[in-house]
Amino acid sequence: MRLKDWDRNLKVRLFGESIMNISYWMFFPFLTIYFADEFGKNKAGFLLIFSQVFSVLANLMGGYCADRFGRKRMLVLSSIGQGLAFLTFAIAGSPWFRSPWLGFVAFSIAGVFGSLYWPASQAMVADVVAEKNRSEVFAVFYTSINIAVVVGPLIGAIFFEDYRFQLLFAAGIICLLLGLTLAKWTRETKPVRNTISTDHAGKWYYFLQNQLKDYSLISKDKTFLLYILAGILVGQTFVQLDLLLPVYIKDVLKSETLFSTVTVKGAQVFGIVLAENGLLVALLTVWVTKWMEQFYERNVFMLSSIIYAVSVVFFSLTHSFWGFVLAMAIYTFGELTSTGIQQGFVSKLAPEHMRGQYFAASSLRWTFSRMIAPIFIPMTAWIGYGWTFFILALLAILSAGLYWVMFYLFEKRKFSLSSV
Repeated sequence: MRLKDWDRNLKVRLFGESIMNISYWMFFPFLTIYFADEFGKNKAGFLLIFSQVFSVLANLMGGYCADRFGRKRMLVLSSIGQGLAFLTFAIAGSPWFRSPWLGFVAFSIAGVFGSLYWPASQAMVADVVAEKNRSEVFAVFYTSINIAVVVGPLIGAIFFEDYRFQLLFAAGIICLLLGLTLAKWTRETKPVRNTISTDHAGKWYYFLQNQLKDYSLISKDKTFLLYILAGILVGQTFVQLDLLLPVYIKDVLKSETLFSTVTVKGAQVFGIVLAENGLLVALLTVWVTKWMEQFYERNVFMLSSIIYAVSVVFFSLTHSFWGFVLAMAIYTFGELTSTGIQQGFVSKLAPEHMRGQYFAASSLRWTFSRMIAPIFIPMTAWIGYGWTFFILALLAILSAGLYWVMFYLFEKRKFSLSSV
């Protein structure tokens, strides 16, 4: 599907979100190092877990709101809320006022609004793109994110330590501009469905009742639940990209001289390998997605988990710049194999009128992973990096087994429906 044939909503979002993502990735990968330095590894790990609890709740509410109030309204609200949170974070680290605690609160609030944004964003793509083209469109959006992952960390590696206030302030302004752009240049895409009677529409408990009712229906979908559980297990590996890995690389690689002239420190090495990840994904996502579409989805999901496990083991065995470059290449291939087909698989499972909630629930893989994953930061102080990485690899292998069971149930359900 050519870009010129895209719905205008998607063109506007692709442009606006690309700029926002670049500014976001200038500082986001380095925040774990910042919080670990300010609070210590143990406290930072538990604080990050605490902040993700609210993101999980917001993610579920975001899916319901996307289906109930509309995709556009939630995108605009989330963008503006995230922008205000980033501006507060900037003030908390400004030259005139310094408060790591206020910065952490603002970071948590920004995460909440980010979780509200995602379900509406994914549902809008499913609304306006035919099923046969969705994987390709999702892959393009994912590529744009990874272009930001190339540019952002390289800029952040140079400026974050000394110009954190300016980076956060710029991100806040850009998010606010994105919200205003979406408000003016996009239209609502939510499918028409039966409306709720006005007698109940204004009551808060009816809102909660409907939310719990709809998610209880999703919870009865065993195939979907296994998809989420397997994603949470392997997610413990891939979310460490901006949690454990920056701390690990900074600890084990103090400095290294490259090409006999250039000396790099651990934080800079992390910025470089993160940019490597983004560059490879930006260049190869669409191609690898088309390649993977030729294979049975079960095998692709399982292969991805196994490659993640191998990459984690490789990270634990290397303390050099070029070793980290190779480990990141392996990690990235694991990421590329399944990324493009994940949202397409969810859209196959989701009824049309519950797409927002299914996409919200599917992102529990991400939000629950990010809620649990920070525990691995203090774990390194308890059992060491070697055992910590081994546990991460084991969880990835277990997820491959769950994917096998999931597709067994999925094929069984398809056969039952086709027989009716």
